[in-house]
Amino acid sequence: MRFTFQKNYFVATVLLFLIEVAIALFVRDKFIRPYVGDFLVVMLIYCFVKTFLDATPWKVGLGVLLFSFAIEIGQHFQLVKLLGLDHSEVARIVIGTGFAWGDMLAYTLGVAAVLGYEWWKAGEASQK
Repeated sequence: MRFTFQKNYFVATVLLFLIEVAIALFVRDKFIRPYVGDFLVVMLIYCFVKTFLDATPWKVGLGVLLFSFAIEIGQHFQLVKLLGLDHSEVARIVIGTGFAWGDMLAYTLGVAAVLGYEWWKAGEASQK
């Protein structure tokens, strides 16, 4: 593992961040905002980490998934309130306030999708 800067992951990070902001600002439904947003946020975190850290996809993916699970479990224990941030709308949005098994599934599927893409990309590169 070493520090690096990978432009492709940086571009993906920026694009995913813009999509997440658009979802947060303009989407008020019961599927895209909660589930697609969670599906994409683990990809966003993955790409952000890969922008600066040259580590295997499996290590980064597992780290992102464990981090996401920890945040979700923190929601169950009202982490925002425990940190004294319940007055902060940003903290409530970023950390979240309600545990949901569906979110855990969305995180898992998001990491699985990004790892599947990395596996496919590695296979394509080895065929060249």
